Amino acid sequence: MEKVLLLHSSCDGQTIKILRYIEQQLGGNYHCETQDIHQSPGIDFTRYDRVLIGASVRYGHLNKKLYQFVEQHQQALEKHKAAFFCVNLTARKPGKDTPETSVYMQKFLQTSPWQPKLLAVFAGALRYPRYSWFDRTMIQLIMRMTGGETDTTKEVEYTDWGKVSAFSQAFKQL
Repeated sequence: MEKVLLLHSSCDGQTIKILRYIEQQLGGNYHCETQDIHQSPGIDFTRYDRVLIGASVRYGHLNKKLYQFVEQHQQALEKHKAAFFCVNLTARKPGKDTPETSVYMQKFLQTSPWQPKLLAVFAGALRYPRYSWFDRTMIQLIMRMTGGETDTTKEVEYTDWGKVSAFSQAFKQL
């Protein structure tokens, strides 16, 4: 049985939800452990066969702690069957939902010393009622500028679960 480390840098939980879905897709031949990058300073990578990192974008940026984590653990990540995915609301639009067309993924690849072999970009979820007043107002403004949902009473999940399933299968094949 392979051991898989599922790491996340999540703002509102959609990245964690995607990781849990991937864990289900991997099935019984994989033992998965999930950890928050922000809470995991020391990881013994030798305990794992595969590593998957999922990170969300907030206000146009991946968390700085993600970059610090990757820099600190670059050599370990390069020795493993490791993959990375990014979650953002811009990916709800066709043409902005692949590693090649996502500005956030391209920025990650330019900034990060680690260049994962397998990459994906997934659309996230819009959860207005759960946001603080400030976040709700700012996200509503961004959505208005980008032609997205602006009704602050709504929650909309844009994640394409079929695309996540396909990524899960590709991760198994690493």
